[in-house]
Amino acid sequence: MTSALLTGYATSFALILAIGAQNAMVLRQGLARSHVFWVCLFCALSDAILIILGVAGFSLASSRFPSLPLFLTIGGTLFLVFYGLKRLYAAYFGEYEGDIKGKAQSLGAVIVSLAAVTWLNPHVYLDTLALLGAISAQYEPTSEKVAFALGATMASFSFFFGLGYGASFLTPYFKSAKMWRALDIGIAVVMFVIAFGLVMSL
Repeated sequence: MTSALLTGYATSFALILAIGAQNAMVLRQGLARSHVFWVCLFCALSDAILIILGVAGFSLASSRFPSLPLFLTIGGTLFLVFYGLKRLYAAYFGEYEGDIKGKAQSLGAVIVSLAAVTWLNPHVYLDTLALLGAISAQYEPTSEKVAFALGATMASFSFFFGLGYGASFLTPYFKSAKMWRALDIGIAVVMFVIAFGLVMSL
C-alpha cells in the first residue's frame, strides 16, 4: 500500500507541476493575496474528483461518448483565448492598485473562471482520467487502488496550497504596476500557447 501511495503522489505531482492555465491563475491569486484558501481548495477538490473517477475507470466515458474530447477541446480553446485576451486587456488598460493592495475581483468571479479553466481543459482529463486511471490499473486489490488515489489526491492538495500560499513570498516584488503588467502578459502567452496546442490536436 505504501508503494501505491507514493507512486500516486509522485505521478500526480509530476503531472500538475508544469505551469498551465490553472496554475497561472492560482499563482496570480496568491500574489494578489485574494481568496487564496478557496482558490486552492477548489482546484484541489476538482482534481480529487477527477482522480477518483479516473481510478474508478471513468476514462471509458470517452469511448462511449466519442464527441466528448472534441467538445472539451473546442470549449477549452475558446475560453483560453478569451482569458488570454482579458489579461492582455488588463495589461494595457488595467489599473493595478487593487492587486497591489491585495484587493481583487469577487470570489464568485474567480471561481467561475477557475471552473472553466479546470473543467474545460482536455489536458486535465488526459492527466487524471486517462493517465492516472491507466497507471492505477496495475493495482489489483481495492486497498492499493485506494492508496494510489489517496496519494494522487494528497499531491494535488500539497501542490495547490503550496503554490497559492508560497506565492506570497513573491508579493514584495509585485509592488509596482509594471510587475503585474508583466505577469498578465506572461499569463496571456501561456493561455495562447495552450490554446494553440489544443487547436493543433484537433
